[in-house]
Amino acid sequence: MVKLFIGNLPREATEQEIRSLFEQYGKVLECDIIKNYGFVHIEDKTAAEDAIRNLHHHKLHGVCINVEASKNKSKASTKLHVGNISPACTNLELRAKFEEYGPVIECDIVKDYAFVHMERAEDAVEAIRGLDNTEFQGKRMRVQLSTSRLRTAPGMGDKSGCYRCGKEGHWSKECP
Repeated sequence: MVKLFIGNLPREATEQEIRSLFEQYGKVLECDIIKNYGFVHIEDKTAAEDAIRNLHHHKLHGVCINVEASKNKSKASTKLHVGNISPACTNLELRAKFEEYGPVIECDIVKDYAFVHMERAEDAVEAIRGLDNTEFQGKRMRVQLSTSRLRTAPGMGDKSGCYRCGKEGHWSKECP
C-alpha cells in the first residue's frame, strides 16, 4: 500500500471524484479529503507511480492539482481514530495533546474526527487509556485503534459500516 498526497484540490472536488480519478491507475483502498488537500491509499507501488506520473499537474475543475508520495508517515506507526473532535480544534493542538503520550508521526483532522499516527504501539495504547472518553476543547473524545478496512464503492454491497461514524445503515457521504 502506498499513501499519496494530493495538494491544491479545488473546493468543488468530491471524495468520489478523486477516488474515480485514481482508480484509473490501480485499486484505491482509502480516500480522504481535508479542505484543499487529501490522501489516497493505493494498492501497489506501480499503480502509485502511474498515478503520480499521470495526475501530477492534472487540471481538476480548472485547477492544477499536485500529486506526490506522502512523506510524513513512517511505516512503523500505529494509527488511531479520534472521534468527536471540536470544530475549533487544530492539527497542532490535537498533535500536542497526543504527544503527551509519545511521538506523533502524522495528525489529520477530517471534520469532527481525526487520524493520529503514533510512532510506537505502546504509546498509542497509553494514549487510548489516557484520552478515550475525556473532554478536550469542550467535547468528549473517543480514541481507539483505527480499523481501516477495504470498503466497497458506493452502490456496491450492503450499506453497513459507515467509516466516518462507525454506525450501520448509511454511507459516509450520507453521514449525519
